[in-house]
Amino acid sequence: MSPYELDSVELHKDVLRYVDVGDGPPVILVHGLLGSHQSWAGQIERLSEKYRVIAPDLFGHGSSDKPSGDYSLSSHAATIRDLMDHLDIASAPMVGHSLGGGIVMQLVYLFPERIDRLVLVSSGGLGPEVSLALKAATLPGSGLVLPVLASDWVRKNTESVIGQLGKWGLPVRPGKSMEETWRSFQTVADKGSREAFLASTRAVVGPRGQTVSAKQHFEKFGALASLLIWGGKDRMIPASHADNIRREVPNSKVEIFSNAGHFPQLDEPELFFRILDEFLAANRVVEERTQAAISD
Repeated sequence: MSPYELDSVELHKDVLRYVDVGDGPPVILVHGLLGSHQSWAGQIERLSEKYRVIAPDLFGHGSSDKPSGDYSLSSHAATIRDLMDHLDIASAPMVGHSLGGGIVMQLVYLFPERIDRLVLVSSGGLGPEVSLALKAATLPGSGLVLPVLASDWVRKNTESVIGQLGKWGLPVRPGKSMEETWRSFQTVADKGSREAFLASTRAVVGPRGQTVSAKQHFEKFGALASLLIWGGKDRMIPASHADNIRREVPNSKVEIFSNAGHFPQLDEPELFFRILDEFLAANRVVEERTQAAISD
């Protein structure tokens, strides 16, 4: 169960649920595949002491509706834009994890005026390489396999399957990261969640890897302060992808957490918060000075 009381808004006849806590400047957290606002466990509490934290459950995920239809990056990006309109937030820093990173990069492309700082966490959309597990989800019949992975029997027999999960690129370290992985997989026992997961995955991944790349739009990131955080032991999306944006976007900073996997925000929560808070605070000071200079 979520420790938060979720707010909700109806967008195009479907209900989106989200966390909205804290005061101060807004920051928007966008989770990845099979995730929800709970993918940011611990970070929401820390950030809400200094910021207004918005953490939606994307359509097809968590407690939000799971309509049949469009689960492309553009559709998810438009949902974030619509939520911002509902909350009267003109622009904000955005933090995207995994698929969420691809979504916020699509926001930069489609609605650049809505995002003033970019944080990518183990992000998709920066290279073709991806784990076998995600590739397998694009194959015919994968919808029949997912409920088995989500079953209580598999969790009870974790020791017998954990080696295989590691080979597939799933995070298998004990702790919060492991708990989030199991919680995420349990959601696909529900038919609507399973169909939404498959639709979201197949929109960005094919049998040979990721099919959507942000590289052709890197010039749009040039003036945007960007922070990339990756787990050095990430087998889902390798940390080498960070180099793709570091080489071409001079205003970007890269942090590799050597002991973290695909969920650095869960594996190294204190370090993650410190790095993120420093980035947000430093860039806010620069913006305030710039606005003051313009006013003078």
